[in-house]
Amino acid sequence: MKPDADILFEASWEVCNKIGGIYTVVQSKASLIQEYYAGNYYLIGPYVPQKAAGEFSEGLPPDELKAALEELSRKGIICRFGKWLIPGQPKTILIDFNGYRKNINEVKRSLWDEFKVDSLRAPEDYNDPLIWAYCTGIVIDTLSRDAFAGKKLAAQFHEWLAGAGILFLKGKQAQAKVATIFTTHATALGRALSGMNIELHNVLDKINADTEAIKYNLESKHTLEKQSALKADIFTTVSETTAEEAGVFLGRKPEVLLYNGLEINKFPTFEEISIKHRIQRDKVREFLFYFFFPYYTFDIKETLFYFIAGRNEVRAKGIDIYIRALGELNKKLKQTKSAKTIVAFVWVPTNSRGVRAELMENKIHYQDIKDSFDDVKDEIHKNLIYTFVANKATAPGMLFEEEFLLEMKAKVARLLKKGAPDVSTHYIDEHDDILRMIHEAGLGNGAGDPVKIVYYPTYLSGADGLLNLTYYEAMQGSHLGVFPSLYEPWGYTPLEAGALGVSSVTSDLAGFGMYASKHVTGHEHGVFVLKRRNRSDAQVIADLVDIMLKFSQFSPNERISSKMHARHIAAAADWKDFVRNYIEAHNRALEKVK
Repeated sequence: MKPDADILFEASWEVCNKIGGIYTVVQSKASLIQEYYAGNYYLIGPYVPQKAAGEFSEGLPPDELKAALEELSRKGIICRFGKWLIPGQPKTILIDFNGYRKNINEVKRSLWDEFKVDSLRAPEDYNDPLIWAYCTGIVIDTLSRDAFAGKKLAAQFHEWLAGAGILFLKGKQAQAKVATIFTTHATALGRALSGMNIELHNVLDKINADTEAIKYNLESKHTLEKQSALKADIFTTVSETTAEEAGVFLGRKPEVLLYNGLEINKFPTFEEISIKHRIQRDKVREFLFYFFFPYYTFDIKETLFYFIAGRNEVRAKGIDIYIRALGELNKKLKQTKSAKTIVAFVWVPTNSRGVRAELMENKIHYQDIKDSFDDVKDEIHKNLIYTFVANKATAPGMLFEEEFLLEMKAKVARLLKKGAPDVSTHYIDEHDDILRMIHEAGLGNGAGDPVKIVYYPTYLSGADGLLNLTYYEAMQGSHLGVFPSLYEPWGYTPLEAGALGVSSVTSDLAGFGMYASKHVTGHEHGVFVLKRRNRSDAQVIADLVDIMLKFSQFSPNERISSKMHARHIAAAADWKDFVRNYIEAHNRALEKVK
């Protein structure tokens, strides 16, 4: 497929401005879009100095843009031209809109008069994206009739935050014809209602979106988003899930689905995956040595690591289902006297007050023991070789000096504690919803509990003082990711897990889960799709328990097979294939303009 446009603009509030998942979407496919458009691809974002630092390399604009950019600066719109420091280093224009901010009321009045965008009760986080997007429309219009006069232009805008750019180009002030594409990743109303634990799939046919938007003070974002969808030449979204939602809330069915992908070649090969899993798994095991082992021990080689990760949206992300299912799994494993131990992580950031003092003390004592062994490892190595070559029984006295053994006994005694470890690594408010649910599920990290839980309420940065693993590294060290989402427009996490060779659970209410159900067959054991649509929590929990129990019973070879299936599914979601849908959307928009 070849693009019909001579020039493509792509505008997103998250260009060089990492806030959420759209940043990943835009930056991960940019190099492939650039291959289609060569040097005729321009990304547009807001100029946020603290975010641009380290992401944006500013340079001199090419001669053909200078006159237009000078004209824009006289209007108070300062365009900083350069490159986004991501693969491909695409041309990027960051708009400093501070000089145009004084026109906010005039902009709002214009959008009301022409499109009935109701911003009377707009919240504070509405104004900056509105002005930036409106300026984006002015920038594209100015460039299209000056630097790119006579060229065929397409412009894609992401989410309501960029919507005012489309409305400017479709309004009375614009002078040039530009083919416009609007992409919603999740509707503003859908996100808000799901955050209030309203199950959209059950109420879509009963909701009057305009009335609900007013009820929840969302009419400013909703009307802007709706008009952007209605006025754009082509309307797109990222999954069947959001297509259904958008068709009801915005009054237009999307013409093209733009599935979210990954650059699979940037992820480890399957051979590398096996090596990296062992490396990161051993780091997770080491964490368990000072989290659990001061209190009691279990067979670390018969232990599996499950996890959930993401934003702290307890209901929408299915965190509640995950925790309740773990409670039931704990009971089942007890009843069957399973030899397996499941350590279930909750990698969900929340307000916390630092690492628990007892845990830090455990880590210090453990590190002291480890350092002592490191000091004598060469001597131990020589002693081991000697005992095997001399065919002698391997007794402690043959490997270690008596003084060392006495020293170790004292250090281990300082490490040991009575009772059980807390369920959280950090101090958390006792009224925290996740903490409450863990206790209600009967998960207390008792010695007799085959399911242990670790609530890790901070970002996995690779330098947090405990695991010291990045998000991807922690994933790689685990065995099963569990993401039973109730509302998920797409859901990158199970896709990323698969690319890293990690099996996962998703749901049929997540965009990726629906995609996997429809388009990928024969690899169900790599990504388990949990049925949540029109089913009670009790039914969903029972199914999730069965999946987690079944996975715990897999042999090592079956787990390897599951990894391979997960990787295959992720490979089917490669940007190299999905990016063609973007080109189709651009071409269809140009056809409409013709």
